[in-house]
Amino acid sequence: MKPVKLFASFAVGLLFGIGLIVSGMSNPAKVLGFLDLAGAWDPSLALVMAGAIGVGFFAFRMASRRSTALLGDRMQLPASRDITPRLVLGSLLFGVGWGLAGICPGPGLVLAGALIPQGLLFVGAMIAGMLVFRVLDPLLP
Repeated sequence: MKPVKLFASFAVGLLFGIGLIVSGMSNPAKVLGFLDLAGAWDPSLALVMAGAIGVGFFAFRMASRRSTALLGDRMQLPASRDITPRLVLGSLLFGVGWGLAGICPGPGLVLAGALIPQGLLFVGAMIAGMLVFRVLDPLLP
C-alpha cells in the first residue's frame, strides 16, 4: 500500500475511533441503554445513527457519480440491493450479538485498542466467528 493511502486509512480510522469515543458509543452500557426500551431508555444512539445516515446519504450520492475514489482507486460500491436469506440471517446474528454485548465491531476495536478486557474478548469472538464463517460458507447452499 502506498504511503499516502496508508496514512489516509490510518487518519480515517483514527477519526472514526475518536468519533465513537466522543459520542459515547464505545461504552457498552450506553448502547445497552438505547436498547432498553422498557427501562431507562437512552436516545443518544438514535441521534448518532441519524447523523451517520445523513453523512452516509450524501457520501454515497457523491460516490455514485464517480468512477474513481479520492485517492485514485476504482470506485467499488455495492451492486446488489437484494434482500436474501443470508443477509437476513447475518443481520439477525449481528443484532443479537450487539444486543447481548452492547458492542459492535467498530467500538469493539476501540475497546480492544485500549486493552479493555471486554473489547479484547469481543474482538477474539468476532475473529472466531469470521473463521467459522469461512469454514461453513462453502458448505451452505
